[in-house]
Amino acid sequence: MVTVTSATSTTSTASTSTSASATASAAASLDYNSFLKLLITQMQNQDPTDPMDATEQVSQLATFSQVEQTIKTNSNLESLISQSNLSNASNYIGKTITSADGKTTGVVASVEVTSDGLTAKTTDGKEISIGEGITISTAKTTTTTETSA
Repeated sequence: MVTVTSATSTTSTASTSTSASATASAAASLDYNSFLKLLITQMQNQDPTDPMDATEQVSQLATFSQVEQTIKTNSNLESLISQSNLSNASNYIGKTITSADGKTTGVVASVEVTSDGLTAKTTDGKEISIGEGITISTAKTTTTTETSA
């Protein structure tokens, strides 16, 4: 969970997304090693009178490589989405937000970024989930002008 205020930097999110990418890559490597062990075991235990076709082995390896690349692509996409959410979060600070049902409104003091999405915290302590149907507008400032007759 990352909380964004007007003074928060994005360094913590960058390190979080980097560690998530490293974890996904490590998981893909473990799966790749498991696949190679399985392939070797399959080759050792195959029927000598009906050996496995070399093209079938290459096909299995190519398919597994595609799965591995998809895992890495998903990891990079998750990192980009996380950074995009953080960027969007900082844009909400100081603006007036109204919930989708119109019952809750306030000026955004901070935004919390979690795996479930964004949650705005208003200056009066209310929490509004940022999603479909919310209204964002510039903060309302009331000024009174006096005129003398």
